[in-house]
Amino acid sequence: MFRRFRWIIGFNPKRLTHAEPLPLPQTHPLKPEKCRPVLEGVHEIAIYIHRLHNLDLFQQGWYQIKITMRWEDGDHTSLGTPSRVTQYEVSDLGSDDLYGVWRIDDTDHSFSTQPFRIRYARQDVLLSVMISFNLSLGKYEGPSRSAVILKFELMYAPVLENGSEFQASLGACPAAVHEFRIPPKALLGLHSYCPVHFDAFHAVLVEISVHICLLKSGVHAAPLKVPSDSCFVEDAAGENSDKSMHVMLVKALLTARDILLEELQKLSKAISQTVDLTDFTSELDDTKMFGSSLRADLETADAEVPGLVSDEPQNISEKANGSIDFRSEVFLQCLSKDVLSCSFNSLGNQIMYLWNIFLQFHRANRIKILEFLRDAWASDRRAEWSIWMVYSKVEMPHQYINSGVDDSSFHGIRGKALVSRKLNDDPAQAAAMRAELHRRSIAQMRINNRSIQDMHIFGDPSRIPIIIVERVMNAPLRSTSGNSYFSNLDHKDTSMLLTRIGTKAKNKFTGTPQQNGRVLKIVVFVHGFQGHHLDLRLVRNQWLLIDPKVEFLMSEVNEEKTSEDFREMGLRLAQEVTSFIKKKMDKALRSGSLRNIKLSFVGHSIGNVILRTALAESIMEPYLRYLYTYVSISGPHLGYLYSSNSLFNSGLWLLKKLKGTQCIHQLTFTDDPDLQNTFFYKLCKQKTLEHFRNIILLSSPQDGYVPYHSARIESCQGSAGDNSKKGKVFLEMLNDCLDQIRAPSCEHRVFMRCDVNFDTSSQGRNLNTIIGRAAHIEFLETDIFARFIMWSFPELFR
Repeated sequence: MFRRFRWIIGFNPKRLTHAEPLPLPQTHPLKPEKCRPVLEGVHEIAIYIHRLHNLDLFQQGWYQIKITMRWEDGDHTSLGTPSRVTQYEVSDLGSDDLYGVWRIDDTDHSFSTQPFRIRYARQDVLLSVMISFNLSLGKYEGPSRSAVILKFELMYAPVLENGSEFQASLGACPAAVHEFRIPPKALLGLHSYCPVHFDAFHAVLVEISVHICLLKSGVHAAPLKVPSDSCFVEDAAGENSDKSMHVMLVKALLTARDILLEELQKLSKAISQTVDLTDFTSELDDTKMFGSSLRADLETADAEVPGLVSDEPQNISEKANGSIDFRSEVFLQCLSKDVLSCSFNSLGNQIMYLWNIFLQFHRANRIKILEFLRDAWASDRRAEWSIWMVYSKVEMPHQYINSGVDDSSFHGIRGKALVSRKLNDDPAQAAAMRAELHRRSIAQMRINNRSIQDMHIFGDPSRIPIIIVERVMNAPLRSTSGNSYFSNLDHKDTSMLLTRIGTKAKNKFTGTPQQNGRVLKIVVFVHGFQGHHLDLRLVRNQWLLIDPKVEFLMSEVNEEKTSEDFREMGLRLAQEVTSFIKKKMDKALRSGSLRNIKLSFVGHSIGNVILRTALAESIMEPYLRYLYTYVSISGPHLGYLYSSNSLFNSGLWLLKKLKGTQCIHQLTFTDDPDLQNTFFYKLCKQKTLEHFRNIILLSSPQDGYVPYHSARIESCQGSAGDNSKKGKVFLEMLNDCLDQIRAPSCEHRVFMRCDVNFDTSSQGRNLNTIIGRAAHIEFLETDIFARFIMWSFPELFR
């Protein structure tokens, strides 16, 4: 084992891994071998591993991060080679929670961190180590056209094993793998934050930053190909090919130098730490770098490309700086091999100088640099993930009427018809078709950018959920008669009235908190029918990544009790929530002052009905002014009065007949002969949505368990033109819910509907997909949709 691994802190990157004699050059004994100079470059990819944060590992034990790197289009031999390791800080774990040291495996050219022990959730493990990999451009003989695959493996061993058995178990098989793709454009220079999340069963955050630079590897002599007739004639085509490769490499080094210099200056400015590059920039003169042969080569170039150099005599430096692009392939191609070779060496020395300055700068300011790169990464998420997200804006209708859907709900802002829907169209089918067309367009895309690509997402882009985000713009309150809008007031009086209402509501919401002190942020997660309190843990984990200081409650009081009356479940939840808030408030006040509270809720399926019922309880009234963000994941807010899924309706009928499930009676409005006495009708009259500052309704047209319109709180085909009491009750409930959202209880309310369209092609056609259960459960088994939405609108979750 000790022959296989290197456990020492420092080592020579130019070492020999085998003690075998080097073969002598095979040359003809009588005829000398002609050689040609070959320029070589190497990509150095430095990976700084800051810490591992355990969000939700299911098993205690020993863990280790293993890293390998390879060319995307290469075989198993085209691996990156670890070249240097820098341990910035010693881990703050105790000796009982660490084993051995970091190591490098010569068989697969991998780097593995020091094994560490995980004991509890939300545990931080400081790793603080930088490992640099070298990837040679040897086989490309010029700038790479291939991407690089960066592979992270989470290794695991049980606590009971030790010694050699422990090490064998730890390296036997990874518990989880996460790969990233570094595109060719990024290989010339990149400084990026790169968070590693392994999978749903190994929910950790490994905070990493990646730093890339192109360096010169050296100049060596390669033998010329000798023809079969043994005539020593240099091949002209090969000569031209070599020069073209040299030109491309010099051009790439020029670009790499400029990127590194710009990024170093950008980082120093961003973190307010000065890097003195005055001497370097003052000596940065490309005309000097190209050497004394530049004049003759420029004259040759001007003869071949008229106008490149002016005929008027002037200083060659002024001439070059004023009229020549040194990065132009035309200019570089006209230079001699000697000049290219000299410029290659000069550029290589400049880049190495800058690269060493950066490494020293990073070591001294690693935390600030990581924080800056993390903020830049977070701000870029919406743009990068917009491939799978479609945005639109619609106006909230003044009210829905029983003659059909109010046309105003489908007209875009500023005169753009962003959503077009006929009354006889099935909204769910139309949304699914829209998403499928977008998915087909993604399959034809060529994604070619400089950002590091997460292979969980970019590995097969056409399999990622499509999210249609519909931002609903507010409209005035409808009057109590439902037929006019402040009809007795003119426009000016209406504006003044709404302003006064909004100001009072804002004062009520914010209260008079202290100017200094902590903001207590609490998120309550409520599971659905026959659910478990950890059902929404993937959404919780994403929320924790956005705001690590949030306190969360995974509601447990209704586990195995979701068949009961909603009123009983709501009361139990209200008691659980108020008890949790008081406990967290007392703890916050003991450690200092409390400035404000932000109370948010996330519900799945009927968990949304339970939490809305809890908000209507009197014991929750003191906390309503603190309500912040509400995320409804496929919640039946309008019940099952109009449900078109006959198979699912049959299942509901069986539950009512065979088990007498009270909540199913309430969902289907059979809990009272008079619809106006039913639970859902009364719930919609309660002000359960009015106090939230942000409301996000997640739905899926593939979800057959919850009616599409009910999850989105909008009208449906069944109610259009239904003048019966059923239709009137439904529209009254719908308008009551929208009035709460429309009410000016806070100055700025965000109301969004998000359609999540999963790729279910791999599941085939089975009972789950037919009845719509697959999509309903997919909300709990994947976090990509939550990642997209939450990181695209992070201000709603902080």
